[in-house]
Amino acid sequence: MAYGWGWRPYVPVAQRRAKAILKMEKLRKKGVNIQPVRIEGRQIARTFWGRAWCEHLESFSDYENRLPRGRTYVRNGSVCHLDIAKGRIAAKVSGSEIYDVQVTIKPLPRDRWRRVKDSCAGQVGSLLELLKGKLSDNVMAVVTDKERGLFPKPGEIILDCSCPDWADMCKHVAAVLYGIGARLDEKPELLFILRGVDHAELVTEDAAKAVVTKAKKADRRTLDESELSEVFGIDVASAQPARATAVPVDAEAAGTNGRRSSRSARASKRQTIPPAVAKRIRTRKTG
Repeated sequence: MAYGWGWRPYVPVAQRRAKAILKMEKLRKKGVNIQPVRIEGRQIARTFWGRAWCEHLESFSDYENRLPRGRTYVRNGSVCHLDIAKGRIAAKVSGSEIYDVQVTIKPLPRDRWRRVKDSCAGQVGSLLELLKGKLSDNVMAVVTDKERGLFPKPGEIILDCSCPDWADMCKHVAAVLYGIGARLDEKPELLFILRGVDHAELVTEDAAKAVVTKAKKADRRTLDESELSEVFGIDVASAQPARATAVPVDAEAAGTNGRRSSRSARASKRQTIPPAVAKRIRTRKTG
């Protein structure tokens, strides 16, 4: 894009970043919940859901020419704000200026969601398994299917950026799309919110029962606490050992028992007088 009689002057990344930080701080003071995307190292996404999102984007030829610049932008911290809600992503990307990016994504069609649930029925034992990506090969294949899975197709995505680039997917939009993958690393449930479906519907009662049944077949009578947390996605409080409690003693009863013990002791002493001593006593009495 021409700038006056030439090209817009190049602004170093560090200078752009410092400028963006100041603008974000001003917005934060005004009450805007600024959510920057921070990438550590070269790898943009590390978990199942984040990687699956990025791989899905890269599978479409429509995006292949613009995505590389987006990777560079998201890695250098240019996505200074990204917010995901139902059906839309709002972001701010630092370039020559701070550009506003809007990505609108159509809700997952009801029939497609129903097929996903039917195909995964009985195979997802807990929300913890689902969100951590601890899924069977079959379930992973279903949710990541290019045409019938959870991720949006290009025709279901509307892209918009305030920059002067004429392309639908400019480098700022591409950076935001990769930023979504990084955000799914932190909060995978955002994918389901974005598509307008409830991820809890993938976890069935039958699947949870199947996990317990499998454990019983392995001759395990109970599941320990750490396993319950892992299987059902709940926190189980540790059982505290019962403390021994002192039993109060009735003072009067104690006194009575004490007197009885004393009489018993005296009686015991009488019964244990040596025979020779007893004979001398009898002799004195009769003499």
